[in-house]
Amino acid sequence: MLRRAFSTLAQAALLPVRGAELLYRAGRAHQHFFQPVLNGALGDQLAARHDPRAIAFSFRRGGLDVPVAELHLTEPKQKTIVFLHGLMGDELIWQTGFPDSPVGPLRYGPRLAAEAGCRPLYLRYNSGLHISENGRTLSRLLTELVETYPDAVGELILVGHSMGGLLIRSAGYYAVKGDEVRSAEVNGKEAKGEGIRTGEKTAAKNYRPTTSAPPHPKKAPWLAHLRSVFLLGVPHEGSYLEQNGQLVERLLRRINLFPTRFLSDAIARRSNGIKDLGQALLVDEDWQQPDDPALPRPRTTVPLLPGVRYHVLVGDWLRAGRLQALRDYFGDGLVSAASGRGQLFSDETELPPGTSVRTARFGQQHHGGLLYNAGVYQYLRQWV
Repeated sequence: MLRRAFSTLAQAALLPVRGAELLYRAGRAHQHFFQPVLNGALGDQLAARHDPRAIAFSFRRGGLDVPVAELHLTEPKQKTIVFLHGLMGDELIWQTGFPDSPVGPLRYGPRLAAEAGCRPLYLRYNSGLHISENGRTLSRLLTELVETYPDAVGELILVGHSMGGLLIRSAGYYAVKGDEVRSAEVNGKEAKGEGIRTGEKTAAKNYRPTTSAPPHPKKAPWLAHLRSVFLLGVPHEGSYLEQNGQLVERLLRRINLFPTRFLSDAIARRSNGIKDLGQALLVDEDWQQPDDPALPRPRTTVPLLPGVRYHVLVGDWLRAGRLQALRDYFGDGLVSAASGRGQLFSDETELPPGTSVRTARFGQQHHGGLLYNAGVYQYLRQWV
């Protein structure tokens, strides 16, 4: 009896130590998020002033940026999966988690490599930039990838979580425009006397600048490799959190007192990437239009790509017993049910030739949990 009492007292005394140890482990495990979070919040401003903390869009390996030429892909015609994180994320969310996670320490990328024989590649980007800016860069990087390794890249599969899925759709839009977009970019830089970055040189190496776009633009070559796109928790119709943020900003500004002006100015400093999430703006022209508070921004329809299998994966955060209207509004906690499904994906009559759409719903699953859900992994494993 006395021994049991001492044992209980000893365990109680060690609770603060164990709590501190868990807190330390959690901090160590998540310290890599500091720079991505900073970029998600203020990344456009960091990039504008060439701050070294601004993240460059790049493939990642071993915690470092890796130029495409240094990926050294050798396995011929291997199925290649490219993973894109969401707002304030990084490439590690696809690779590792806590050892006591319900799906184990390894996440989708390493598991698909081991169990399905796929080649996983991971990208990191500055999520504070406009979605369309990152979409164009993504298209250029994928072009560089397939042109550098024409014999190594077989089927190409893109997996995007949240904002990452919007980047994939934006990249597809600019890839279809092909030379027309590269023409405007190269001519614009030459007119300004600007240099072309190394990553852009490969993407444009077969392009001859002209004063006008070619009559039949050549599509980006990575589209010929693309077979499947997996969209996890993607706000196709915009994020209600950002929409509410815009409303709060405007209400505070209309009150027009010093405290409310201070708060509205602080809210207004959020990044362009966050602002684009409000209506899922995927094209430059959409955010370049003047903003009228009384009207929603006109939004360019970005069609689905022909011959691609789309998989739309959505989470349902609230329990089944809750009011259906609440469940639909909150969706996975960050993306509503309607936005996650996407109107364009629901209209089968508008699908391009050879395109298919499958939608999968995961009950009692929140937005971040879609990154390590056992059911989501089994779905990926089945369809990659």
